[in-house]
Amino acid sequence: MWTYPEIDPVALALGPIAIHWYGLMYVIGFASAWYLGTLRARGHRVWDKDKVSDLIFFCALGVVLGGRIGYVLFYDFGGFVANPLSLLMIWQGGMSFHGGLLGVTLAMWLFARKIGLSLFSVADFVAPLVAIGLFAGRIGNFINGELWGKVTDSPLGMWVYDPTLNTMVQKYPTQLLQALLEGVVMFALLWWYSAKPRPAGSVAGLFLVAYGVFRIVAEFFRMPDAHIGYLAWNWLTMGQVLSLPMIIIGIGLMLWAYKYSASVTSQPGLVKGKNK
Repeated sequence: MWTYPEIDPVALALGPIAIHWYGLMYVIGFASAWYLGTLRARGHRVWDKDKVSDLIFFCALGVVLGGRIGYVLFYDFGGFVANPLSLLMIWQGGMSFHGGLLGVTLAMWLFARKIGLSLFSVADFVAPLVAIGLFAGRIGNFINGELWGKVTDSPLGMWVYDPTLNTMVQKYPTQLLQALLEGVVMFALLWWYSAKPRPAGSVAGLFLVAYGVFRIVAEFFRMPDAHIGYLAWNWLTMGQVLSLPMIIIGIGLMLWAYKYSASVTSQPGLVKGKNK
């Protein structure tokens, strides 16, 4: 059995200024998305470094604003009603992937209109860039010692102090499980799938399906938010409820793409001979 190393969430303190690991993970996520985006832009007539930089800026705003608003609406609406200013209290924590996804979708739509592309073309370009950021975010959750899984005697469990029980217990390190599934596995899957021209919308559809499935699986090992608990049957969580529509929409999008958009690649402006 492993023991949680109790990592200091502050990476660097400069007087009154504290730089947290979790914040650095966001920087790593955006920086990796920019770097991977510039790699994907090579050989395209449409995409270049400037467009990738603008796209990442739009998406970064979508992630932060959407993630915060989504958390307040999905997971802490009662607290928001009691204190609407809690929406601005980002330093107290609380970000929602599903809210961030909605924010990014809006950002991609605005960016697509700005440069004259379809939303599906932009979404297909973005989808493979997201996984490294998700990986970094889950590592940030692990460093913060949050989002632990259920108590277990499995060899996969990790010893961690539980303030509620006031003792050390073994819990699933679901932050690392999600980092593996949502980060490593999904990145490999999407990068491989998008390496060749695909029907417009299919890469984004695969992203929705993959994340939805991986999140639902991880939720079976993860403890629900204490102030929400299980929604039904002593196992259904808010994360699963929000992920199921992703799977349905993703499957529908892929079926639609292959039936109606087979002649439109997900890589607009692809230069023949430069992408294999």
